[in-house]
Amino acid sequence: MGVSGAGKSTIGGRLAHTLGVPFAEGDDFHPPANVAKMRAGEPLTDADRVPWLDSIAAWLAERTAGGVVSCSALKRDYRDRLRAATPDILFVHLTASREELARRMSTRRDHFMPASLLDSQLETLEPLGADERGIAVDATRAPADLVRETIAVLHSARPS
Repeated sequence: MGVSGAGKSTIGGRLAHTLGVPFAEGDDFHPPANVAKMRAGEPLTDADRVPWLDSIAAWLAERTAGGVVSCSALKRDYRDRLRAATPDILFVHLTASREELARRMSTRRDHFMPASLLDSQLETLEPLGADERGIAVDATRAPADLVRETIAVLHSARPS
């Protein structure tokens, strides 16, 4: 989880590969209307996000042997929606400075999310609560280190 440019797809893909589970790109679950809105520089509303989150939740619930999906999951309500479908979900919040996120977004090619929406995402972001199963990690660290740390937490935080 995290705002655009945090590295969700990169880390998520590597994590899924290492764990030997399927990976899904959260952006692929957006209906065309959401993509068009973001392409136009318009932030999504909570109502826009509901069908997207429900699609991701359904994908996760179908993966009884595990799966990794990149998803901004910016608000507690959004994470609660995902958690309702998959109670054992572990959130990995990738964090970085606004400057680093903007730099990363400015170097991406062929992505519909314009850098102009970064501030609205940062304003919407609600960090993980102490009662939420997950970790926050510095996304500027090496991807291999982030994957190792996440796997260690995943194994130590297995639900009983």
